[in-house]
Amino acid sequence: MASAPTPLQPGADSRRWLDTPLIRQAGRDMLSLALMDARNHTLQLATQLERSLAQRPPGPWPEGQAPLAWLLGEVGWFQERWVGRNLQRALGARADASATRLASVWPEADRWWEAPSTASWALELPSLEDCRFYLLQTLESTLELLAHAPETDEGLYFFRLSLLHEDEQSERLVELAQALALPLDKPFLEAFAPPALVRREPLLLPACTWLLGSAPTGFAFDAERPQQPVAVPEFEIDAQPVSWSQFVEFVDDGAYDRPELWSTGGWAWLEAQVAGDGRRGPRYVEQIGVASGAVMQQRFGVPTRLSPLQPVMHVSWWEAEAWCRWAGRRLPLELEWEVAADTASRRGFRWGDVWEWTASSFRPYPGYVSGPDAGRFEPWFGRAKVLRGGSTATRARLKSPRHRAFAEPGQDLGFCGFRSCAP
Repeated sequence: MASAPTPLQPGADSRRWLDTPLIRQAGRDMLSLALMDARNHTLQLATQLERSLAQRPPGPWPEGQAPLAWLLGEVGWFQERWVGRNLQRALGARADASATRLASVWPEADRWWEAPSTASWALELPSLEDCRFYLLQTLESTLELLAHAPETDEGLYFFRLSLLHEDEQSERLVELAQALALPLDKPFLEAFAPPALVRREPLLLPACTWLLGSAPTGFAFDAERPQQPVAVPEFEIDAQPVSWSQFVEFVDDGAYDRPELWSTGGWAWLEAQVAGDGRRGPRYVEQIGVASGAVMQQRFGVPTRLSPLQPVMHVSWWEAEAWCRWAGRRLPLELEWEVAADTASRRGFRWGDVWEWTASSFRPYPGYVSGPDAGRFEPWFGRAKVLRGGSTATRARLKSPRHRAFAEPGQDLGFCGFRSCAP
């Protein structure tokens, strides 16, 4: 039976609801505004990157980074695939992903964007101008279909999915700008800069029974369901992510030369970094002053002196694990992180400035049911680690305590940090 979403319609204060997790329960009118907001943000970022790329000297493209045209066009392709071309869109999560679809307005679209891999990135992609036109076409079609969609969770499922997917891809654009050292305008730089945090004592959270995962109403990604009660023992967790001042002590103690602090996989990853570019420290760091504690990290092409109280950023899961072993701490389970984020904000639990590695491997929750977009998640089950929270480059719509992001443990291109728990 179709379930009606929580009414969330535009009004005098609608702008403040557009970029919040409440969009997961949004109705047609609010979703329409949010989809236009997301597309404007995507195009603004793409314009910034295109302008900076035109001024960038030719050089190697960062390994693991998709081209700008691929990232931009994929936003329109994903939306067209699941909305405009999807004859089963009214079924929501019950839709058959293998069902026949309508043809794309671009005959080559599936060849370019269906397989996100270095093979598809190497194809002769359309121009950025053509990609922008494709995004305008797909958004216009999406908004027309949305105006007549059933006002139910099933009827709005693919519109909400497309919105949040575009928000995810907009952060990939920011990651690309950072990887290529591309300058951004001051408003973007200020928005993406993590704040310096006041140090607070760790928080002790009592044992409880917790409903893990997203509620059965509204939108949720496949990997966030089903919701279920889980017993959580008492635990102690940091009130904020590990700061640069804490990480400098780790570096100062020779941690990048001490194999006993690293797991077997972590030490192999570190040796690969040393063999590749000689790096013994977080990505983009140009200087760590052992005596002064100063950290210089490249931010969008500009060497930037970071505050000792800013959270560590661009570290891999292996580095987070090694720091915890050195400090006599451990990474939190994703369950513990979710409990703290959802219940302890008034006690000083600060999150949303960096994505945070957890100890948990990315696996389906018990009772998981494969949904139409399962291809984005299932290949990573058992391979990736769970990230929680969100960064300053993440749209606030994605910053739900229940949202599960994921990446392989050696990934450090993202805006990732971590916090710790008592062992």
